[in-house]
Amino acid sequence: DADKQGDSIGDVRVMGDGAALPDLVRINDIDLLVVAITRGISPALFQNILACQQAGVGVISMSSLYERTLERTPVHHLPEQWFMEFEPPDVLTQIVKRIIDLAFAIVAGIGLAVLLPFLALAIRLESPGGVFYRQERLGRNGKPFWVYKLRSMVPDAEKGGAQWAQENDPRITRVGRFLRKTRLDELPQVWNVLRGGMSLIGPRPERPEFVAQLQEQIPYYRSRLSVRPGLTGWAQVRYRYGNSVEDARMKLEYDLYYIKHQSLLLDLSILFRTVGVVLKMAGT
Repeated sequence: DADKQGDSIGDVRVMGDGAALPDLVRINDIDLLVVAITRGISPALFQNILACQQAGVGVISMSSLYERTLERTPVHHLPEQWFMEFEPPDVLTQIVKRIIDLAFAIVAGIGLAVLLPFLALAIRLESPGGVFYRQERLGRNGKPFWVYKLRSMVPDAEKGGAQWAQENDPRITRVGRFLRKTRLDELPQVWNVLRGGMSLIGPRPERPEFVAQLQEQIPYYRSRLSVRPGLTGWAQVRYRYGNSVEDARMKLEYDLYYIKHQSLLLDLSILFRTVGVVLKMAGT
């Protein structure tokens, strides 16, 4: 933009236009060029970027640098064809992941059976109502399913409609707060894992009401439905509990990073971090 030459945008000085790029790179001894244009580069600018690369300057897209640095995907700066970069894990990885899911579901199911009488008694002594509750969530490809949890809130906590839990939410019981901090309230979801509707690792399944709201406000929000949801995930171990649209956007960036880079090694990292969260009682 010729009108911006010599001006500053924020604290960043506009040094020149695309035609001046090779000279600017040479004069300023630049060794890395970050291309922050996501929706079409003119042929002339492309030739100048290519000339810089051929002169030994590193060239990287802004979204790639963002991912490498922050380990999340910038949803507001993605080209239209970004989803074409996704490659599903190979068949062997998918088989191993399913075996791990089944092994976890069996072991955790045994643990739930042992703990359930004590947890159920604590829940019922503090407040009337059922021990379990279920909520409709959206799974892979947007398929609805019921997710099961130990009740951590007072009965009729959502009689006014679906709403995010807040920090120090008065609807959460004392026993429920303990269950949430230790994530014991999630244990009944081993049934969902056993049936194949969920995995041990993946984006957390969201409620249809929130998906309908968030997909109107956040680009590519429904893309997180392209994989099986999980009990824990990259967003859960890297970001706090979310209760706003901005929180949902940040968590989506982590979810998309996981979907794009999913591997057994990344799953193992998430699992270790989750164990740390549980031991520190850092759940919400």
